[in-house]
Amino acid sequence: MKAIVFENSETIARIKEIDKPEPGKGEVLVKLVAGSLNRRDYWIKKGIYQGSNFPCTVGSDGAGIVEKTGTGVDKNLLNKEVIINPALNWGKNPDYHGKDFQILGLPRQGTFAEYVCVPAENLWDKPQNLSFEQASALPLAGLTAYRALFKRGGLTKGENVLITGIGGGVSMFLLKFALSAGAKVFVTSSSEKKIKKAIQSGATEGVLYTEDNWNKNLLTHAKEGFELIIDSAAGKNFGLFPSMLKVGGRIVNFGGTAGNIPEMTAAKLFWKQASVLGTTMGSPEDFANMIHFVQKHKIQPEIDKIFPFEDAELAFKHMESQEQFGKIVLKIA
Repeated sequence: MKAIVFENSETIARIKEIDKPEPGKGEVLVKLVAGSLNRRDYWIKKGIYQGSNFPCTVGSDGAGIVEKTGTGVDKNLLNKEVIINPALNWGKNPDYHGKDFQILGLPRQGTFAEYVCVPAENLWDKPQNLSFEQASALPLAGLTAYRALFKRGGLTKGENVLITGIGGGVSMFLLKFALSAGAKVFVTSSSEKKIKKAIQSGATEGVLYTEDNWNKNLLTHAKEGFELIIDSAAGKNFGLFPSMLKVGGRIVNFGGTAGNIPEMTAAKLFWKQASVLGTTMGSPEDFANMIHFVQKHKIQPEIDKIFPFEDAELAFKHMESQEQFGKIVLKIA
């Protein structure tokens, strides 16, 4: 079968022939129609993601059709249109993942291939109102956003929410989900263009985090501050967040692209009864709730651009440019 294989951190994303996988006990073989890029795939390609190992076929997100079932799997799954939950072996506790937890795409073969084998329990019916391309954009980013907002962040209707770094796949789901839940959403970005697009999509206001006093400027619009701040960058700006919270406010972080968190004044946390929470992916329960939420509110993923499978390298370069507004998708079949 055809797949994108990275031999080392200098490899260009080209299609190669590899062995077609066979489903084992409790597994299914999915013929993939579309997959979508996540920042994780980019970091693996560069060899700087923790646990990067070559050669590898990455890809956590995928939508397709069940072609074959392994032993112990219901044959009624055959020919079903499905999406894949990429959070493998979460474990028994819904509050945190267990020691065997993995994300599809490393070390296990990912979705940037014609076929992938996954546990049957990680399959979900493709929402009928979504194309394969749209459905492939949903799993990792949608799951991460849903858990960050609701399971960890405890978002409720009417709250002020700040989403940092608008434009990427997760941040766009954060925006759509928060608006659907009745929140008032504010954003930051290094791009005026992305801020304007976010406001057109329903955000109340946005500021450039590259400007001096961006935090104070934002607080002139969210006068009493924020009940919830969702951040994927950490870095020096993280130290400003406690001063931007209302009493009882929460900060949820799911990434560190801007580096480590600096020293903070403890009183700004404890005097505000603030919570600082981390999150990664989500439980099967979170995934089910996310799918239900998407269907209930008729949410459609924001697709930035769809690339043919053979143009995967162009898709990665587009992600590297940081110009995307929404998800980047590969059309596989």
